[in-house]
Amino acid sequence: MRAGETELEMVRRHVEEGAGHIANQRALIARLREDGLPTQEAEALLETFEDLQRQHEDHLARTLGKQV
Repeated sequence: MRAGETELEMVRRHVEEGAGHIANQRALIARLREDGLPTQEAEALLETFEDLQRQHEDHLARTLGKQV
């Protein structure tokens, strides 16, 4: 956590950053395909990012549930 950041703020930041990582990775894969380059490793990393994003989103849901 960053100084002064609540758990909810941290988790929301992680969800937002994760979405950015996924968007960037998808764009990279598209560029690789356009250039006729292999995409297997980039696609595997995208899957990892997507798995992590689901974890971040689950954490956000749990954190929001605590605050109700």
